[in-house]
Amino acid sequence: LFAGGLSAGGLLGIDAFAQGKARINMQLGWIVGVNQIGEVVAKRLGYYEQEGIDFAIQPGGPNIDGVAIVASGRHEVGQVSSSPSVMLAVSQGLPIKCFAVGAQKHPFTFFSLAKNPVRKPADLVGKKVGIPSTAAVLLRALLAKNKIAEKDVKFVTVGADMAPLLTGQVDVVTGWLTSTTALKALGPDRVDLTLWDGGVQLYALPYYATTKTLESQPKVIEAFLRATARGWHQVRANRDQAVDLLVKEYPNLKREDERAAVDVMLEYSFGGLAQTQGWGAMDTAVWQDQINTYAELGQFTARTPKVDDVVWLDGLKATAAQRMGKA
Repeated sequence: LFAGGLSAGGLLGIDAFAQGKARINMQLGWIVGVNQIGEVVAKRLGYYEQEGIDFAIQPGGPNIDGVAIVASGRHEVGQVSSSPSVMLAVSQGLPIKCFAVGAQKHPFTFFSLAKNPVRKPADLVGKKVGIPSTAAVLLRALLAKNKIAEKDVKFVTVGADMAPLLTGQVDVVTGWLTSTTALKALGPDRVDLTLWDGGVQLYALPYYATTKTLESQPKVIEAFLRATARGWHQVRANRDQAVDLLVKEYPNLKREDERAAVDVMLEYSFGGLAQTQGWGAMDTAVWQDQINTYAELGQFTARTPKVDDVVWLDGLKATAAQRMGKA
């Protein structure tokens, strides 16, 4: 059933593309927000249509395993919040690879207050860190990278709320620097230590597809990359218009909040390697470092994947000019 589903999905996609339209459902691991503004703009301005793609975003949520949905062939492309999800899936034998990244540095950050600041990893010693259970491995990785014993830091399981820091229950809370609305609560005395600056260099918002899709339909993926990159460049050039289009598509979002968030998000989309290699670029050395870090933490229970098992670079190579905004 598993293999049959994959092959059927692949064949349908190729046939559709031959007839001038390829269907791409992009499965998210969470609900839609500013992280997908480039795709929303590309959709609403007809960029996917011009590339022969019938595009739709499929939102995720707490009970949706997006990686499994894409791996089974039900949807063509997926995006998850963090690169380790792709590495871990590959290590478990799921037939997927990452073909681009939406954020050049992971925005995951440790937030503290000026009266009790954590400015560098060593400052975490003796502190209570409020962190969701799903992100605890990121704190473990930071401690391991900086040779800090786990017993010297107190892990406190919290939700996504910033309140425990303000009420003094914890000394540090965690979250994404792109969550501008949630961060407002911490006020001007906020101190940031990013995971990336702490030495754990992960990517955020990786795009992935099955190895079968990548091998049998590279032209569809290239078309998707061209249209998506064009959407993100358009967001950067016309931020107000982009936020208007996002809120039209998803009226539950607050325009003012998304407008503040888009400026932060664009620094992640177009910083780092994207400055010289274009939107979506990724570095195999960064991937290798991530794999090494997770292997040292014993995260790969089945096998430690090789970089070539995890990433597919052909689509990026074929779309270099468009991803730089030159075409």
